[in-house]
Amino acid sequence: MNPYVLMILLSSLGLGTTLTFASSHWLLAWMGLEINTLAIVPLMAQHHHPRAVEATTKYFLTQATAAAMILFASTTNAWITGEWDMNNMSNPLASTMVMTALALKIGLAPMHFWMPEVLQGLDLLTGLILSTWQKLAPLALIMQTSQAIDPHLLTALGLMSTLIGGWGGLNQTQLRKILAYSSIAHMGWMIIVLQYAPQLTLLALGTYIFMTSAAFLTLKLSSITKINTLAITWSNSPILTTTTALVLLSLGGLPPLTGFMPKWLILQELAKQGLPLTATVMALAALLSLYFYLRLCYAMTLTISPSTTNSITPWRTQTTQTSLPLTISTTIALGLLPVTPAILMLAT
Repeated sequence: MNPYVLMILLSSLGLGTTLTFASSHWLLAWMGLEINTLAIVPLMAQHHHPRAVEATTKYFLTQATAAAMILFASTTNAWITGEWDMNNMSNPLASTMVMTALALKIGLAPMHFWMPEVLQGLDLLTGLILSTWQKLAPLALIMQTSQAIDPHLLTALGLMSTLIGGWGGLNQTQLRKILAYSSIAHMGWMIIVLQYAPQLTLLALGTYIFMTSAAFLTLKLSSITKINTLAITWSNSPILTTTTALVLLSLGGLPPLTGFMPKWLILQELAKQGLPLTATVMALAALLSLYFYLRLCYAMTLTISPSTTNSITPWRTQTTQTSLPLTISTTIALGLLPVTPAILMLAT
């Protein structure tokens, strides 16, 4: 892709998200979401592969439907209340419709069906943008309107997302689909605690972004998209394989890695709010996700492809890809747990 075109598209992505962040008016927020969608569509279809075009079409139709629902809900709210302000979502029908549309935008269950299919058709870098940056604007809107949304709806969306995100990834062999289901599960964790402690939602979002970035960038560096190809990574790069296995365990939420921190704090908050049953279901759903992360770790570290040697080949060509973003995201994804008290002090 032409670098000037790429620069314009990435700038538009940034502009759309910033516009939605800064707006308190529904029309401006809707405009930001539309700029965001239109900017990523050419990035998704840039390889002109039939799967990429199919994924782009599915994504565009889904996002257009969600945007139309947001516009309809905000117009209904403005018609009843007389203003377009986001903080005045007093009509329950409009607030439920907005929440449904935003859930469709970020791929919360049961509006998640497009997410694995779309991510499977994209290259890894565009998939990374879709899994991280594209979640920010809709999540900001959900956080702004969360007080007007029925708490039972938020709890139901959170529980369904963590369960389906864990269940859906169990029988997958494609890594992008596994990461899509992982994304759905993580979104569920963020939504379930939103009504009680929004700062924990932000903390979970931050850790999710770094862990997912580390996973996607590793796969990009190794050019891997399927589980059976993971077996060749050990002889290619033992250190990278080790850190990748740890990043996957961090995504699963195992101590002493960063991914344990948001899950632990969210479960603690749910127990504090008198919801031990919800917390138990969430913890059990995390075990489902942990199973497929462990499966990936097993394929990477405990199996070796029969066509490769056990020794590191000294003549292997060096990669020309930059590894600084991968290094930073991996470090953050593995080592933030000891600074949990400092993060909590900043968050509260």
